[in-house]
Amino acid sequence: MNRNGEDEVAEKRRRRREGVQVSLRGGCLAASATAMAVMVMAKEKGVADIYGFTLTLNSSWSFSPAYQYVVGTCMVTILYSLFHLFLGIYRLITGTPITPSRSQAWLCFIFDQLFSYLIISAGSAGIGVTNLNKTGIKHTPLPDFCNTLSYFCNHVALSLLLVLLSFVFLASSSLFNVLVLSTL
Repeated sequence: MNRNGEDEVAEKRRRRREGVQVSLRGGCLAASATAMAVMVMAKEKGVADIYGFTLTLNSSWSFSPAYQYVVGTCMVTILYSLFHLFLGIYRLITGTPITPSRSQAWLCFIFDQLFSYLIISAGSAGIGVTNLNKTGIKHTPLPDFCNTLSYFCNHVALSLLLVLLSFVFLASSSLFNVLVLSTL
């Protein structure tokens, strides 16, 4: 194969690799935005009967600091992913490399790691509260709230599932940056 043919193959590989990078950013953006939207819609009122007493329950994502943390983390991740998505699309259109240097690849790797840890910690905090809502508090007579507030609990669970999906996209992007670093 001549030198010109090798350059064409290398260019096709680079473009395919950059398409994967942009796709991962888009997936993270979509998962984070949907997770935040579903969590913000998680509101419900209901009535529970506890030992013969009628108790009015009102639940919203904003009542829990863990859920507030999830929404805030999703918002920051959306902004980060949006920036990288626009930058990647711009560079794809202009034909310049998405990660032109090792230092930029390292920077992307570090920030992908940072946001991965941030989003997984928010998801973990939210899962703990959701588990408590689902199982109730065992050492007190308070029942689980998800029997009465199933709409709320289902929305929160779906949101947390999407947060974990967002983590998978960020972790994959970080892994992909390692592969890019090995080729630069």
